[in-house]
Formats: sequence, structure tokens, C-alpha cells
Amino acid sequence: MDVEAFVSVHQPQWDRLAHLTRRQRRLSGAEAEELVTLYQRVGTHLAALRAAGADPVSIGRLSGLIADARGAVTGAQAPVWRDISKYFLVTFPAALYASRRWWVGIGLLFYLVAAWTAWRVLAHPDVVDSIGTPDQIKQFVGHDFESYYSDNPAQDFALRVWINNATISAAVLALGILLVPSVFILWDNAVNLGLSAGLMIDNDKGGLFFSLITPHGLLELTAVFIATAAGLRLGWSWVVPGPRTRMQAVAQTGRATIGMAIGLAAVLLVTGLIEAFVTPFLPAPVRITIGILAELAFFTYVWTLGRRAYRHGEYGDVEEADREATAPVSA
Repeated sequence: MDVEAFVSVHQPQWDRLAHLTRRQRRLSGAEAEELVTLYQRVGTHLAALRAAGADPVSIGRLSGLIADARGAVTGAQAPVWRDISKYFLVTFPAALYASRRWWVGIGLLFYLVAAWTAWRVLAHPDVVDSIGTPDQIKQFVGHDFESYYSDNPAQDFALRVWINNATISAAVLALGILLVPSVFILWDNAVNLGLSAGLMIDNDKGGLFFSLITPHGLLELTAVFIATAAGLRLGWSWVVPGPRTRMQAVAQTGRATIGMAIGLAAVLLVTGLIEAFVTPFLPAPVRITIGILAELAFFTYVWTLGRRAYRHGEYGDVEEADREATAPVSA
């Protein structure tokens, strides 16, 4: 097929479809029927262009026109609250469940590295000497670690914690396409956690350490594991695309990855609120219980809503009807 001739012949129909789509709220009965007819016809044109191997720009432009026309043909958009509820009840938990092996595995490795680092601090005094001077360690153990949670007003502290955690999660998510940087960031955080735990336990402050870190830390670290897993899955989809082309694999995984960002921001907001308003003010048994319950609630959310959505074919991607308009297209 001569692609240029095909485009030249059918361009007026595409322009007409675009015009009717823009005027969708002011169409007469005859124009509404014409819109439906053109929508179906242009969909056939798009399939023909793909089969003929037309350039990606032309295909992408026509895909966008089809997506806009689809909205006009199918009627008014669903209320925003319905989209939000579908995201948090279906799309987000499905994406979490689909990637569960990745982030659970990453979490286990993270805690192993942290535990190994803490053991080295406890078993090898020379490691402690390399961390800092005795006065610096005494200041950290006796004052700095605990005062971190109470030196600032709760609302300011909550915002700062949220921004910090969101930054770390965004970094490992965005850098996951490169694979190695995300691993280094997570490794560094695991080592730092292990060093802090080792120093506190070595100075008989282990109970204080876990009572301060557990309430927010369980859920907070889980969110970081999920962000790391999402980023690494994106990078791995490029290395090992499976039966799909690399562009298809990256597009599909990338849409699900980006879609997880909003949900992770909400999870990190919860952890920030716990860290700012629960940890400094409630007794240790109460705040630890709150932290454990928050983590259990999250896992219940993933393994009930997420598993159910996943079994119905959801995995965190956009609606099937919209994928052609948003996915990169390879000629």
C-alpha cells in the first residue's frame, strides 16, 4: 500500500472527525451519527496504517484522534471520584500484587543486609571505631537518635518526612531503568539502618531503637521496597522483554510503574503522619502496635483487593481501550 497516497485520500475524514470531536457537546442528531461512523471508519484506517508499517508519528497522531473520539462517542466521562476509587480499590492493589515477588524479595534482602551490618558492629569493635569517635557515638546514642523525632513541630516534621521518603522512593523508581543505581541506594539505606541498630544495641538502647523505628519504619520501608521493585522491573523489562518487543515491554511495565507513584505517595503520607504524630507522643507498646497493625493492614489490602483484581486480569496498566493511544509504537 502507498502510505502517502492513503494518508492524502483519508486526511479530510480525519480532519472532519477531529472537528466533530471538538464540538461533541453541540452536535445535531445527524452530526452525532456522522461522528460514530467516522470513528469506526478511522479505526479501520489506523489498523491499515499499522499493517502497512507507517511511521510511528503518524500512527501515534491517529491513535490520539481515535482516543479523543472514543470519549465523545461513549458519552460523558465517569465522575472523578469513581476514577479515584477504582485506582485505590483495583488498579493500585493489582499492580502491588503483580509485583509482589519482586518487592517481598527485595525487602528480605534489605533486612538481611541490615542485620548483617548490625552484627558486624556488635561482633567487631574495630567497626565501631571506624564509624566515629567515642564522643560522636555517645552523642548519637544518647541524644540525636531520639531527639530526631521530637525536635520539630509535628506538622512540620510530618511534611519533611513525607518529602524525604517520597524523594528516596522517586529516586529508586526513576533510576530503576538503569538497574544498578537503585541497588546502590537501597544498599546504602540498609547499611545505615544496620549501623544505627548496631550502635543502639551495643549501648543497651536496643529497646529504644525498635520502639522508635518500628511504628513508621515497617510500612515506610515496604513502600521503598515497592518503589525499588517497580523501577527494577522497568529496567528488567528492557533487558528481558519476553515474547513482547522491547518497546511493548517497557511501555506496559512503564505505565504500571508510573501509575504506582500516586499510591506510594499516599502510603508514605500515612507513614509520615505516624512518625510525626504517633512516635513522639504515645507509649512504646501503643506505637509499636500501631506500626504493626498498619503493616498488616497494608498486606491485607494487597492480598485481598490486589489478588482479586489480578485474577480478573488487572495488573496496574491503563484501560485496554486507551493503551494504543499511550503506548510507544514501533514501526
